[in-house]
Amino acid sequence: MQLERILHSQGFGSRKLCRILCYDERVAVNGEICDDPSADFPTDHLTLTVDGEDWPYHEKAYLMLNKPAGYECSLKPQYHPGVHALLPSPLRERGVQNIGRLDEDTTGLLLFSDDGTFIHRMGSPKWKVPKVYEATTKHPIDAAQVKALLAGVLLNDETVPIAALACEAAGPHTLHLTLGEGKYHQVKRMVAAAGNRVEALKRIAIGALTLPEDLPVGEWRWLSEADLEKLRK
Repeated sequence: MQLERILHSQGFGSRKLCRILCYDERVAVNGEICDDPSADFPTDHLTLTVDGEDWPYHEKAYLMLNKPAGYECSLKPQYHPGVHALLPSPLRERGVQNIGRLDEDTTGLLLFSDDGTFIHRMGSPKWKVPKVYEATTKHPIDAAQVKALLAGVLLNDETVPIAALACEAAGPHTLHLTLGEGKYHQVKRMVAAAGNRVEALKRIAIGALTLPEDLPVGEWRWLSEADLEKLRK
């Protein structure tokens, strides 16, 4: 593939701008400066360096973010910064989308991609991909609350009870709750219906993929092939 097309596909701007990057010797391919935007390169195991920053080639983008509080999961945020502001410009330029939403004050694992099939598979209620949340509660958690969440609780605007796929107390005020759907404020409303209150909420897993302990809050990273395999299970 021609270098200018590679750069364009990775989100480094228009084809014209990508040519200028090459002419200005701001692009290296696998460590070697290349000023010819028409030069052809195989994309397998290719690493670009643009303005001194390494950028491995990805035909499709799959990434995770450890979402901090205070950010909206929207391309057009209204009251707080959008989560896309936490991603580098090339990822925003190539049009990655957050998969599903977390409330502004909810933290934790959030996926992004520009692969429509993957976005649908991970985000559509049809597939019921399980999500695990860690809720910090105002009041101590007791066995009756856990039992109610597993049996199903009736929310104000619903006609049938909603049950957690799994639920366990991970501490006196810490609840791990697994859901197969994502209704508005669902965890908070379910915990309230069970007689408690959520003080803080964090998503710690999607499917078999858990939030890495070494991924700092507000930081992102590419999903590895092993990560993707966990999501496909």
